[in-house]
Amino acid sequence: MAMSFEWPWQYRFPPFFTLQPNVDTRQKQLAAWCSLVLSFCRLHKQSSMTVMEAQESPLFNNVKLQRKLPVESIQIVLEELRKKGNLEWLDKNKSSFLIMWRRPEEWGKLIYQWVSRSGQNNSVFTLYELTNGEDTENEEFHGLDEATLLRALQALQQEHKAEIITVSDGRGVKFF
Repeated sequence: MAMSFEWPWQYRFPPFFTLQPNVDTRQKQLAAWCSLVLSFCRLHKQSSMTVMEAQESPLFNNVKLQRKLPVESIQIVLEELRKKGNLEWLDKNKSSFLIMWRRPEEWGKLIYQWVSRSGQNNSVFTLYELTNGEDTENEEFHGLDEATLLRALQALQQEHKAEIITVSDGRGVKFF
């Protein structure tokens, strides 16, 4: 079920790859970049990468136009995503990051809706079962990386809807 990615019109517009000095234009441009990053990562189920990987990926490097967003500008786009709660830096040097096309609370809500819908309240799951089990194959959180899953479960834990526990083969979660 491979879906093709629909690039926004800006991606074919060379000035898009140079951050604009005008404040209003720049804000619209950053919003477009943020939307593009989230859509691209969501389609490709990509949750983490380094800044260097990002710069070489089609995301920030339009080979057809021979235009590439400079690293300094990529950092600005990523920082904008962090401010919105869609990105978390994985190191002090800000060279690798976790991208969350859904915030942890949103993932938690989706997971809890599935738990309730399928009558799994008061059940215990391993983290593997939640993201790789047959029961969740048709769910959007199927295949979710463990780091994002844990953040989602922590959000549910704060709402007293789940508890992260240790089970024989690693970590698990009990839903209430």
